[in-house]
Amino acid sequence: MQAIESEVYQGQFGTFTITDRDRQSVVIYRSALMVAAVSFGIGTIAALSQFGQTEVVNSNVLDLITFLYITFSIGLGIALAMIHIYMVVLHRALQSFLAIGSVSAIVCSIYYHQPIGSIVYQQPMTILGVGFTFAALTGIFFKEAFCFNRFETKILTFLVPILLLGHLTNLLPQTIEAILLAMWAGLFLIFAIRKAIQAIPPDLGDKSVFEYLKKQK
Repeated sequence: MQAIESEVYQGQFGTFTITDRDRQSVVIYRSALMVAAVSFGIGTIAALSQFGQTEVVNSNVLDLITFLYITFSIGLGIALAMIHIYMVVLHRALQSFLAIGSVSAIVCSIYYHQPIGSIVYQQPMTILGVGFTFAALTGIFFKEAFCFNRFETKILTFLVPILLLGHLTNLLPQTIEAILLAMWAGLFLIFAIRKAIQAIPPDLGDKSVFEYLKKQK
């Protein structure tokens, strides 16, 4: 996009302006990503603090992880509501993935009568349902990698599925899972921080394309 004058840009299908409401949507998107990243990071630290223990995991830690998972999911949901994606079908698919993953987490919690973190760790097959939440997150990573060529999202686009599938199939040793989980949390936080300091217009994309697609629909 090439700026013509202040707040006015030349898009593929005409000129468009960036409004305060547009800027607000980007700020909300980035803030939601930060909430999700920080929640995931703290939850990862809490989970790894129990790594290797043979006795029952501290119930307070499990309750904390559950709370952080809920916060993470809410942040991810807000981010998916605010994200700008040209393909409406893809946007709705990612939101549907989050909905499926969230419902699966609730159902699993009720069925197993355990905190969600403990369930996913002890019952790998639950990844088939809960994993949809992380598929939605991976969709954001893929979008950001494609649009902004960010190294951390390129890595995360492959790292997240590898970790989830490795845990599901029991092919990854616990030590490798712990390392990959720590990498995921660290790169996710780097991504959220870099988004916070990025210029706002690129996150909005070409608004003339959105207007064109709306008219076509």
